[in-house]
Order: sequence, then structure tokens, then C-alpha cells
Amino acid sequence: MSVEYKTTYASIDNYNKGGVQMVSGNIKDYVFSNVYEVAATSPAYERVVVAINLVYTLEAARAEGQSDWYVCAHDEFVIAFDYDVEVHYIKLDDTSFIDDDKDGAIKLNEKPAGQYMGKITLKRGHQALLPEKTAYSIKAEKPATIVYQTVLGDESVQKWNEICLTEEQ
Repeated sequence: MSVEYKTTYASIDNYNKGGVQMVSGNIKDYVFSNVYEVAATSPAYERVVVAINLVYTLEAARAEGQSDWYVCAHDEFVIAFDYDVEVHYIKLDDTSFIDDDKDGAIKLNEKPAGQYMGKITLKRGHQALLPEKTAYSIKAEKPATIVYQTVLGDESVQKWNEICLTEEQ
């Protein structure tokens, strides 16, 4: 007799929250959040910190439509968790405004001057480099879940009380 298993993938529009069963201790001493729920309940491109280790963060966001343009003094990465997203790149004509000592992404006021480098289309599970001092914008035809691997900065939003469990599920 063979057993058949079916893998079900979550998405921004189809997920189960999940939970934590405590063996000992207090649930409030642990972090548990659901990146799909965070993306589903957040404004487009708000970068919500869902994991942090010293200054290094994982930030979940709802990709929907075209994002603003961003740049960073250090490399970042973005991962598509469910639906297709495009990452567009511009090699900046002028990088003098980028402070090498500033961590995290910097939102630009407008599309920057520079050479368009192209785009990468990410499908579920794909990851793209967001190179230092290179402007990027993300586009999604329909709401999608993305996670940035970056460093805590001005665009990072921490709302632990809203996204984490406070009692056993």
C-alpha cells in the first residue's frame, strides 16, 4: 500500500497562520510570525522586520504594482515567496549622495538618472541580488510576498506586537 502525499504551497492569498506549542517558557520570549500574513496585511512595499540578528534582518513586504526606487550602500537580496515579481536595475550616474556608513535601504524621491541595466523576473523561491549603489525597483502584476535580506535601516518597520503571537495557538 503506497501513501500519497501532496505538497501545498502557501501564498499571500492562501495561507494558514500556524502556531507554536510551548514545552516550557513563555510564548512572548519567542518570535513567531507568518510572512504571508505580514505581506497580506501590510501596505505595498512596507518592509516589515520578521527576523533580526544583531543588525541583520529579514523583512517581509507586499509587492503590488511598481515600487519606488531604492538604493543601498551595501548588498541586499530579495526572495519571491509566491508569485512572479520583476526587479529593475539602474546603474546610477551619481552615487555621491550614498553614505557608505548608512545601513539599510534608502528610498529615492524619483526615478534616478543612470543607465537602465535590465530586469530579473523572479518566480516562487527565486532570489536576486540588489547590488550596492545600484538603484532598484520591484514590480508585481498581482499582490505577491517578497522577503528582503538586508541590514536594519530607515525603511525597516518593526511592529513585533502586531505580527507575533502572544499566546499559544
